[in-house]
Amino acid sequence: MILSHKYKFIFVKTFKTAGTSVEVFLSQVCGPLDIVTPIEPHVEPHVARNYQGYFNHIPAAEIRDHIDPHVWSEYFKFCVERNPWDKTLSHYHMNSLRQGGGLSLENFLMQGDFPINYPKYTEPEDPHEVIVDRVIYYESLLEGLGQTFRELAVPFEGSLGVNAKSDYRKDRRPYRQVYTDAQASKESFERGPRFFVDSHFLSPYLYSSW
Repeated sequence: MILSHKYKFIFVKTFKTAGTSVEVFLSQVCGPLDIVTPIEPHVEPHVARNYQGYFNHIPAAEIRDHIDPHVWSEYFKFCVERNPWDKTLSHYHMNSLRQGGGLSLENFLMQGDFPINYPKYTEPEDPHEVIVDRVIYYESLLEGLGQTFRELAVPFEGSLGVNAKSDYRKDRRPYRQVYTDAQASKESFERGPRFFVDSHFLSPYLYSSW
């Protein structure tokens, strides 16, 4: 999570959406009074600062509760969302590596440990109400960041300069070539917490996109 007074924005970090790479980039251009939460494990050249009371994946609603109402209303708030099948596959590879590489995709899906992001950028009482100003799609990340950074006057030359945590995923096949139809089914994914939400911002990722 980053709150920049210098550029007047709030970046809400979601799961498995290149959030660490975005944080590392932004931490280098943010000012000394900005809020930049730590990354674990640390990634150079990220520099955390002024983060007391905040944490890396803090939801937007909690940020709103922490800060001045004027800052919340005036600063531009954004996050990133990703195709849920691809996001889950990325999450699987990270967990498998951290567990020694022996975790099968089937067993992972059975656990129902899915990277659910919409609670990070919606109202806690109403998951259909998005409370950030922009949800950037991971599939067009640099284009979306480029547009956002231009509007905020954040210096950006088209690259984040780091691809954090990319070594977790060795199998680079498209997700459609990895999942079986049964694994990718609505029933399989609904073993875990609510995976999809009927939201305008997630509509490109509904089951029909499989």
